[in-house]
Amino acid sequence: MRTWLITGVSSGFGFEMTKQLLEKGDTVIGTVRNTKNVQELIKKYPEKFDCQILDVTDVPAVHKLVKDSFEKHGRVDVVVNNAGYGLFGCAEELDEENINKIIATNLTASIMIIHDALPYLRKQGGGRIIQLSSYGGQVAYPANSMYHATKFGVEGFCESVAQEVAQFNIGVTIVEPGGARTEFRYGSAHVANLMPEYDSCHGFLNMLDKSKGLAPGDPAKMAARIIESVDKNPAPLRMVLGSQALRATIERLESRIADYKTQTELAASTDIKE
Repeated sequence: MRTWLITGVSSGFGFEMTKQLLEKGDTVIGTVRNTKNVQELIKKYPEKFDCQILDVTDVPAVHKLVKDSFEKHGRVDVVVNNAGYGLFGCAEELDEENINKIIATNLTASIMIIHDALPYLRKQGGGRIIQLSSYGGQVAYPANSMYHATKFGVEGFCESVAQEVAQFNIGVTIVEPGGARTEFRYGSAHVANLMPEYDSCHGFLNMLDKSKGLAPGDPAKMAARIIESVDKNPAPLRMVLGSQALRATIERLESRIADYKTQTELAASTDIKE
């Protein structure tokens, strides 16, 4: 049996993972902003579900949560950064509060939780870090610039950290889901104050409207694949969940590589010739 620390377990992947893990007998330290959506789990698993109130943008509270989790449970096998949300709107449509909040939630909080967990994972002889990103950590679309900024950023952080901590038997996996039928898309997503000048970029409004069709991803299946990844050794650095997400990622990466290959002469032209 394993002990998991998972942020944002009141809905979406966090809730699905927590439910599945508790059903199979694992222990979950799960963070929520309020306990409304997890009351049933609290009652059903009083010994296995350690529900903690946390606003991940409160950095001192994050420090305390990580410290208390490892000290109370003795060992945490898997740390899952799941909490986050989407912010839709073109760059000019965003205000300072929008920008600061999504960075604090999606990027800074993830970095701080990993930073604080590493000494404990190293001293206990290993463990696993799972970072929820998105295929939007590889593929960018208009009117989603700050979401992409946080996901591209956290992927770079995790890819570097993975190389640093492999020597300590700590694995890092970046999860890149495609669209799924979760509160992320149909409840928690934030939309900026939209400007008519950018109407051509506002196609995302159809994506957020359930009446225009639902996302293809099954959150329960995605949660199961994330849980299963912990048994893989070595840890997969990246996992794309969803066939559409994988197609879009491969197409974008192939396009990027093709562009780079046209720059051979340009790149070499700046080298010092001995």
